[in-house]
Amino acid sequence: METKQLMNWQSFRSAIAIHPDKHLQFRYANNQLVDASYHITEIKQAPITSVDCGGVMNAWTEIIVQLWEPSVKDSERAMTVSKAMAIIQLVEKAMPLNPIATIKIEFGNSVYDTRQMYPGEITVDGDNMVVDLRPDFTQCKAIDRGQSCGTTATGEECCTPATAKPLIQLKNLATTSAATCEPGSGCC
Repeated sequence: METKQLMNWQSFRSAIAIHPDKHLQFRYANNQLVDASYHITEIKQAPITSVDCGGVMNAWTEIIVQLWEPSVKDSERAMTVSKAMAIIQLVEKAMPLNPIATIKIEFGNSVYDTRQMYPGEITVDGDNMVVDLRPDFTQCKAIDRGQSCGTTATGEECCTPATAKPLIQLKNLATTSAATCEPGSGCC
């Protein structure tokens, strides 16, 4: 999995821990903030093993922080980073988290379908620490490696430009004049 531009768990944890007294906000589509009364409902660690379309096995780990917006808004201010860190420490006490795992934030509400997003830029804005969430994406790992992506039923590579293949000349060795092979006739 291509992870050069993606934040890992250790980087995320370190980035937010710097400002424990700030209110932790998450910004999703069209500069919308997750409602201040959100909860961190769980932190999941998911080892992923896959075989891509080029036939190569891939393995990586994702840590998914799930946010939930209750239907009844019960807070004017988002939780502080220190409260989020207390939840993280509680999770890490029960389950060691892979520091180099890719981090995702899972969120949805009544107007935004639940999805997993990547933390992008993390900024401080007054009393708030804002985590900008970026959409997840798909990729073809085989093409990213410079290889082809599997083959079609006829043996053609499916994700690379078609290249001219050499033509093979077939010769019909059966003759219509003789039903049997005679010695010296060249048929066998």
